[in-house]
Order: sequence, then C-alpha cells, then structure tokens
Amino acid sequence: MLLREALLVAVLMSVMPSAAAGQQPPAPEPQPERSDPDVLVDPLEPDFALFALPTTLRMPSGKWAFRVTHRFTRSLGQGDVGDLASSLFGLDGGAQIGLEVRVGLRSGTQAGVHRTSDRSIQLFVQQNFLNERDGSSFGLDAIATLEGGDNLSEHHQSAIGLLLSKRAGSRAALYAEPLIVLNASPVDAGDDHTVMVGVGARVRLTRSTYLLAEYTPRVWGFEPAVDQITFGFERRTGGHLFQLNVGNGFGTTMGQLARGGVDYDEWFLGFNLSRKFF
Repeated sequence: MLLREALLVAVLMSVMPSAAAGQQPPAPEPQPERSDPDVLVDPLEPDFALFALPTTLRMPSGKWAFRVTHRFTRSLGQGDVGDLASSLFGLDGGAQIGLEVRVGLRSGTQAGVHRTSDRSIQLFVQQNFLNERDGSSFGLDAIATLEGGDNLSEHHQSAIGLLLSKRAGSRAALYAEPLIVLNASPVDAGDDHTVMVGVGARVRLTRSTYLLAEYTPRVWGFEPAVDQITFGFERRTGGHLFQLNVGNGFGTTMGQLARGGVDYDEWFLGFNLSRKFF
C-alpha cells in the first residue's frame, strides 16, 4: 500500500512540471519592424538627400520623415571680415527656407512634398529598383516630380530621372543622377528644358559624422547663371541629422537646380535638419 502511494506521488510530481511548462505563454514573436531592413540605420546612407539631390535610401512602408533646409541669402564675401562678423556670418540677413515631408507608400516606394519660402512647391515620387544592401552591385531609383510657383499655381515644371549609387568600401557612398527638367525656363524664348547630371558623395569620418559634396552641372538646354555646388559637414544622432553647408546657390528643388546657382564667387552659409519617425 505504501509502495503504491509512493509510486503515485512520484508520477504526479513528474507530470506536474511538464503540465506547468505546457501552460507557459509562448515566447513573443519578433516585431515585424525588426525584420524590415529599411528601418535600420544605414551608416553609409543615413539620409534621403545630400543637399538638394536625393539619395537611394529606402523609406520603410508606412513610416515618414521630415526635413528643413535653410540657406542664408547674404554672401560670405559681402564686405570685409568685420562686416561678416557683425552679421554673424550672414545669419542676420534673409534666408530661403524649405520644409519637406516624405512617406513610405509601400516597400521601395516613397513620395513627398517640398515647399520653399519663395512659395514654390515640389511634389515627388521615388521608386527603388536595386539596392546594395540586398546584394546588388549598385543602387538604382527612378524619380518623378511636379513643381510650380505661387503654391503650385503657376509655371509648372516636371522632372524625371534616375538615381544611381555606389558604395566605396565602408567609408563612402557615391552618386550619379541624370535628370531632365521639363518646362524649366520661366520665359517662352529660348530653350525650355534642362538636362543635368547631378553628382555627389558622402564620406563617413566617424561612426556618426560625415563630409559631403554635391555638384549639378547642366549639360543641355536652358542653362542660366552657373551650376550649383555645395559642400558640407553633418552629424547623426539617432533619428536626427544636422548638416552645416556652404554653397553658391539656394536651390533645393529640381526646378531651382535647373536655374542654377548665383555665381562661382558668391558663397552662402546654410544648414539642413532632418528627422526620421521610425
């Protein structure tokens, strides 16, 4: 009798832990976002633009980002050093400001709107086809824009083009962007369209600091003034990015790039701020 009871107790004790283990809730599955590579920081391509030219960075589906562009309109060469210092290197002068919002429509597809303080509005959509993070030898996007002055009510322009990117080891990302801007000229006389090839680079100095350069030569068509050139330094902190730049123009839309910079002897201070909400 005692032996039977002892065996029964032993069986019950061996079964109870197994039953308790079976009642434990299953381990939580990883969140879908963590399995989406588009939400991860790309150390060589931390932002969706260089200065004015877009990059091939993918926007995660359903996410969004915000960007501010700011170009002071007083030339750094205006007056002597004392005049420049008294105006805090142009900060006391006027500025052209741009506000941009972009969203991920689906994986590989993003769209947005960019408005500058001269009342120009640019709508854009960008589609990714090749990505080096997926094993391709280079990145490839297509972009299309619609732009107009006076809050998109006049002088409508469109741009279409390709965005090509190539990583140089673990330190740099290089870009070449053939683009055509239709109806680039604000007047009826002369050439009406502009073909340009934007080139740029972002060089990684440390884990979160970069040097950048961008040049957008016009190679055919409507070509007033000079080509726009910009250099800069930027720092990334989490989803925030701050950029300090110097350039010879104020353009941040495709139509403005087609109209060119101010002069090769006139340089202006500026900055960009961007924030990813993912």
